[in-house]
Amino acid sequence: MAVSVKICGLTEATGLSAAVEAGARYVGFVFFPKSPRNVTPETAAGLAVQVPLGVAKVGLFVNPDDAALDAVLSRVPLDIIQLHGSESPDRVAEVKSRFGLPVMKAVGISEPQDLDALWDYGLVADMLLIDAKPSQNATLPGGNGLAFDWRLLAGRQILKPWLLAGGLTPANVAEAIRLTRAPGVDVSSGVESAPGIKDPARVRDFIARATAPIL
Repeated sequence: MAVSVKICGLTEATGLSAAVEAGARYVGFVFFPKSPRNVTPETAAGLAVQVPLGVAKVGLFVNPDDAALDAVLSRVPLDIIQLHGSESPDRVAEVKSRFGLPVMKAVGISEPQDLDALWDYGLVADMLLIDAKPSQNATLPGGNGLAFDWRLLAGRQILKPWLLAGGLTPANVAEAIRLTRAPGVDVSSGVESAPGIKDPARVRDFIARATAPIL
């Protein structure tokens, strides 16, 4: 089965076009003011209309209340809500029911016991994003360019469709997929020339390597 690729943290048309033309299955927009990749609903709406059918538009939120979600969804035609904070399984289920869109929940991993959360969130989310757990003093919940020990996922059965994230680059994505057998991968900082600015050549290289047959 072909590996799906999500290019996250898009802020401008050049990066978006590179992702779509190279074959990304998902494109992500960040709605989190502390992130250097944060976009306004107006900016995201202008980019969203350039996304062709067949490519899912994902909005990343961190512990949003209903008003924050309403403010974005009233302007931006998102296909998937990504929750990347400390949202509980109950909150994931609530967002899914309240807004009627599929929900992708990010789960941070750094040690074996963190894997237990994959089951809890898998019961309520439509998709999981398995990311490196940020350090205690990190200001961002993701997009930090950190990887975790991918061997923790080797041979593990995941309840829902999932994407691997955290420290992925064109140089290591093939090895990450080989070790984890991830059905999809997510990248942000690993294909950038500056925070929020995607390098089209790196985007193309990443997608080509991620979707190449595993030997």
